Amino acid sequence: MSRNRLSITLGALALAASQLASAALPTRPVLTLAAAQQVMQAAQAKADAENWPCVISVVDAAGLPLALVRMDNAAVPAGVEIAPGKARTAALFKRPSGALEDAINGNRPAAATARGFVLMRGGLPLVADGQIVGAIGVSADTPQHDEEIAKAGAAALK
Repeated sequence: MSRNRLSITLGALALAASQLASAALPTRPVLTLAAAQQVMQAAQAKADAENWPCVISVVDAAGLPLALVRMDNAAVPAGVEIAPGKARTAALFKRPSGALEDAINGNRPAAATARGFVLMRGGLPLVADGQIVGAIGVSADTPQHDEEIAKAGAAALK
């Protein structure tokens, strides 16, 4: 290989290496177990205060479980499956699960074909530093109570 060609090749490698070094990966906040427990405790306090025993689930941004509590006398025994599903739905769709319920009942009935998701009120994304870091899902006795409890939990993260 000629000296000129070697110099060009080494220069190209140096340029590529500097570009890789400057191409930093993005960072984002992550929902820790401690933060998930804080969300859970705030939601449970709201449910206790209102006498709305329920199931509460907190998941990370990938929809994977971090915490679940089934309160004594939870109104809906199936909530142990419904609450995590609402949380997972809110995390992966990056919107309240109630928005999908509205879509089904409104101008987007095809949303009901989203298999494996719970398209019911009670799931809310959890936001930190403007980014969705997880979600909370609640299964109590009414959709309105589900949302109130979830909002109390979500507010604890801010």
